Amino acid sequence: MKYSNYSAVIIGSGISGLYCALNLAQQINMPEGILIITKSDFGESNSRYAQGGIVGVMENNEADSVELHVKDTLKAGAGLSDAEITRFISQNSNDVINDLIDLGVNFDRDENGNITYTLEGAHSVNRILHAGGDATGSVIEKTLCQRVKENPNIDVSADTIAVELLMDADSECKGVIAYNDDTKEYETIYSAAIILATGGIGQLYKYTTNPAGATGDGIELAYNAGVILQDLEFVQFHPTALAIDGAVNRFLISESVRGEGAKLLDINKQEFMAEYSELKELAPRDVVTRAIYDRMKKTHSDHVYLDATVIPKETVLKRFPTITKECKSAGIDITKDLIPVAPAAHYYMGGIKASADGRTSVRGLYAIGECSSTGLHGANRLASNSLLECVVCAHELANFLSFNNLSTTDKIDENMLHTIEKYSEPISDETFDVADMKMRLKNIMWTYAGILRDENSLLKGLDELYKLKSEFKRGEKCLDAAEYELRNMLKVSQLIIKSALNRKESRGAHFRTDYPTTNEVGKHNCVIKEEGEVSFVK
Repeated sequence: MKYSNYSAVIIGSGISGLYCALNLAQQINMPEGILIITKSDFGESNSRYAQGGIVGVMENNEADSVELHVKDTLKAGAGLSDAEITRFISQNSNDVINDLIDLGVNFDRDENGNITYTLEGAHSVNRILHAGGDATGSVIEKTLCQRVKENPNIDVSADTIAVELLMDADSECKGVIAYNDDTKEYETIYSAAIILATGGIGQLYKYTTNPAGATGDGIELAYNAGVILQDLEFVQFHPTALAIDGAVNRFLISESVRGEGAKLLDINKQEFMAEYSELKELAPRDVVTRAIYDRMKKTHSDHVYLDATVIPKETVLKRFPTITKECKSAGIDITKDLIPVAPAAHYYMGGIKASADGRTSVRGLYAIGECSSTGLHGANRLASNSLLECVVCAHELANFLSFNNLSTTDKIDENMLHTIEKYSEPISDETFDVADMKMRLKNIMWTYAGILRDENSLLKGLDELYKLKSEFKRGEKCLDAAEYELRNMLKVSQLIIKSALNRKESRGAHFRTDYPTTNEVGKHNCVIKEEGEVSFVK
């Protein structure tokens, strides 16, 4: 067992984690430095695959205002977005985006050098900044990775998965236990600030746009430590993923394509969105997703089509080089051919209940980015709000921590010692077909806790998860990173289904066919681990 000390430890190397690290590195009270833990290669994250862009209420965009953005976000959030949080994030968008520009992020500009804005579903004006055409997340991620590499105050530990938070007898977080999948070694890392920036949960579903690492690790870590979690039933399914199976995910066809004018057609090549919403292709994502899902069932098809041929060819090639290239590799020329698309799990509105500056219900533990639930997204995230939330909340957390004493603990109590010793104990060398178990779990979640839900399907799904868990004979300690991922996936899947059962209404991305109406008053669904069991917080 290795031991180390850091002033702050960030778990996850997506945009929120990287930007937080860079802001923390500017502080003067980081005596023991900053560590970024990532279980994959450095820079591999959900953020990297974000295509459409980042919302910015910019001072030079006269058509937009904070009031308009807040109004659009609250409407999309279906009664669960927090107005105060939304306003705060919107008001800070201009400053953080200009800071990204100062760090070297090159957003797309017109021939006069002015930043260009595009439109996405449920936005009332063009306010989406983009980079590299349709590679916004990748451009921001690569830029921030480079700045982190250049900073001598930030260490990076790749191929390392956080397996348990180190809690003392007063239920305060004092560090984390990490496992390096290359060296097969555990490490106890003491820190005054543990920051969860672990991303989403898309890999819990058979069809997803998320990369392989999106297995809900931060959610499980927080739950196991007794942190309050919020609105876990709200999984956003993106309406248009390329309906060609990849190795671990389905390629995202950005909402920006519809923002530029692309139309949805059914298998018979008939437009259909007018039957479901007056906003047609630019309706909120949950509406478009259910419309496509319904049309697929009615036409006995596993996909619909996205017609981008109605967009001028030069616009397509300039705005969507990544999508053009990916589709071309599948034999599809999007300037001439229809694109087969279908819904896929995409973004998690639920997560660790956190304030705008990342504070959770546990001292010493913070959460930012997709693994957090600040109240911005409510029941249905407004397109491109996610990257904005990442950077604003990361900035605010770094500012909050600048006023804190970040010296690591010199007291190891019995509770912490017990946790540390657990990972020095031997483990059975019994092997499991983890890849097969993961696939079975993904099928269970897609079939029983997917786009449409009811009590019978959810209970059936929960039963199937219990059966799968009984086959996976591991406790808290596992043999390798893949087993830890499966452990986390099983727990978070159960939490999602139990939360979905508890919400007896349809709201935003959560649609129950046995409770198709929306309750008059929107309430958050909060859970916590008490005496080893799931407890709903009143």
